[in-house]
Amino acid sequence: MRIALAGDHAGAELKNELLTRLAPLGHELIDLGGDGSDPDDDYPDYSLALARAILDGRADRGILVCGSGVGASIAASKMPGIRAGLCHDYYSAGQGVEHDDMNVLALGARVIGVETAVSCATAFLAATFSGAPRHVRRVGKIRAIEQEAARLEAAHNSQRGGAAIEPASRP
Repeated sequence: MRIALAGDHAGAELKNELLTRLAPLGHELIDLGGDGSDPDDDYPDYSLALARAILDGRADRGILVCGSGVGASIAASKMPGIRAGLCHDYYSAGQGVEHDDMNVLALGARVIGVETAVSCATAFLAATFSGAPRHVRRVGKIRAIEQEAARLEAAHNSQRGGAAIEPASRP
C-alpha cells in the first residue's frame, strides 16, 4: 500500500519517527514534508497536500501529524473523499478503517508518545474496510453529506457573484 505522511512544525519529529518505524512493514512510504524547522509550517497546508495525494491516486492512505491532531483531521476532512479520523488508541485506528472506511489517520504529537503512535499507525495500516451493508450504507451517507455541502457552497458562491477561494499551498 502507498502511504503518504505529512506533519506540520509540531508534528514533523513524530512523522519522521513513523517513517523509520513503519518502513519494515513493506508499504511504500511517501514523505510529503514538514521538517519542523519552520514555525509557519501550518497543518492546513500539509493536510491539503496529503489529501491531494490520495485523491490524485499517488497514495492509498495517509497519516497526518500535528500538535493535537485535531486541526489536521478537520482540514483534511474538508476535501470530498477524505475521511480523516483523529485516533490515539489502537482500537479506534483499526475500527475507523473497518467501519468508516477511514483513509487518513490524524495523530497528535503533543498528546501521544512514539510507541502509541506506532501502534495506531500499525492498526490503521493493517485494517481493511469490512464492506458490511451497514458500513457501506453509512459511508454512502457521508458521501451524500459531501455532495450537499458542495451544492450549498456552489449556491453561496453564485449568490455572492464569485467563485470558491482556492487555498494557498506551501508544501
